[in-house]
Amino acid sequence: MSYPLSGLKVLDFSRVLAGPFAGRMLSDLGADVVKIEPPEGDVTRYWGRVIAHLPGYYHQQNAGKRNICIDLRQPSAKDLIFSLVAEADIVIENYRPDVMTRLGIGFDDLKRVNPRIIMLSISGFGHDSPESKRPAYAPVIHSEAGLIHRSSVEALDSGIESHFQDLPLSVADTNASLHGLVGVLAAVILRSSTGEGQHIDIAMIDATI
Repeated sequence: MSYPLSGLKVLDFSRVLAGPFAGRMLSDLGADVVKIEPPEGDVTRYWGRVIAHLPGYYHQQNAGKRNICIDLRQPSAKDLIFSLVAEADIVIENYRPDVMTRLGIGFDDLKRVNPRIIMLSISGFGHDSPESKRPAYAPVIHSEAGLIHRSSVEALDSGIESHFQDLPLSVADTNASLHGLVGVLAAVILRSSTGEGQHIDIAMIDATI
C-alpha cells in the first residue's frame, strides 16, 4: 500500500503530547518519523497503564516512530543534528521558544544546513509573545483561555454542582497539534514551487482561543 506522505523524513524533538501527536499523525500517513529523546527519555515513558512492559501513554503518541537518544547539552550533539537535518524534510519541537536557539539548533541555524527544512514549533504562548518563555502544559492554557471557568458556569446553569477543575482531555495540546499539522502540510506543498522551507510557530493559547 502507498501512503500519502511516504518519502517525507521527520525529526521529532518534542515531548509529552502537543508535538508527539503531530508526529504520530505524520507517521500514520506514511512519513518516516525519528523521535529524538534525551538520555532520561520522554517523561511519558512513566505515564499510563503498563501492558507487556509498554507504558500506554508513550506508545500511544509515538507508535510507528523510530527512536534515537541525543544529549542536546553535549558539544558534539549539534554536528550530529545538522547531519540529520541535512537529510530531513520536517522538524518538530515543543520546547520553550528560547531553547532550540540557545542550543544552536534554532530555525535560522537549521535552514543554513537545509534551506528546504520545515520546522514546527509548538509552545504555550508563541515565540514573539511577552509571555513566550513561560512553560505551559494544557491546564495552564485551559485556565488562561477561560475554558475551565466556562465549563464550571455551564454546569451551574444546568443545575449541576460544580467546582473549578481541568477538562477531561488536553484540548490545548491536540488543537495546537492539529493546527500545526495543517501548517506543515501546507508548507510542504508550497515548498514544491518555492524550494524553501518555513518556520511554523504555533501558540497553544491562540489555537485554543
